[in-house]
Amino acid sequence: MGLSRAQRRVVAGAALAVVLAGTLLSSPNVVLSRAAWVVDDPVRLLAVAAAFAVVRPLLAWPTTLLAVLLGYGLGLPGFPVALALVTLTSVPPFVFARRLSGDGDVAAAGAAFVERAGGVRSVVASRLVPAPSDVVSVAAGVAGVRLSTFLVGTAIGEVPWVLGGTLVGISAGTLTTGAVAEAADVRLVAAAALAAVLLLAPTAYGWYTERAVGAGGVDDDR
Repeated sequence: MGLSRAQRRVVAGAALAVVLAGTLLSSPNVVLSRAAWVVDDPVRLLAVAAAFAVVRPLLAWPTTLLAVLLGYGLGLPGFPVALALVTLTSVPPFVFARRLSGDGDVAAAGAAFVERAGGVRSVVASRLVPAPSDVVSVAAGVAGVRLSTFLVGTAIGEVPWVLGGTLVGISAGTLTTGAVAEAADVRLVAAAALAAVLLLAPTAYGWYTERAVGAGGVDDDR
């Protein structure tokens, strides 16, 4: 039996409180300060990275940290590992939002947009937008995207961010939160945002044209 609207609000509020508490009481520095010890053993590095991927959504830490850490410890071979873990660590917020989204106006609007743009394309574009990863995951869950579509779209859309983080990790002498911030290079952000716009532009234009025709704003006899 599904949860009532009041129960959904209680659960969502409790989850938000846990995330906020984790953010306030912890920091990525917990991982970064022990980076030298972690990367000294590849097996240990992979175990720590996997554990980090599991707990990361509760702590609201950036997914890019995984790419930076694995790039620092494994070099370029850390890229596919980081991409897989970033994709998997995005699943819990997505599933949580999908189960609690209900049938409200926001969910309906999101579902209509996804149907219009295509599931994979909409997820890829939303991943390319420089927004927090968990926000994108929640939005996809609310929109009712299928899990398989979400995974494929996330894996494709996260490529530039994971690659950027991996390269920063490779070039870093030591790991700090500053090194993680460097992964969001202005040129990378601009290029990814432009790609997102180009992906969604045909859908947005078609939607606008239909609304204009319906409102009598476009003369079809021209």
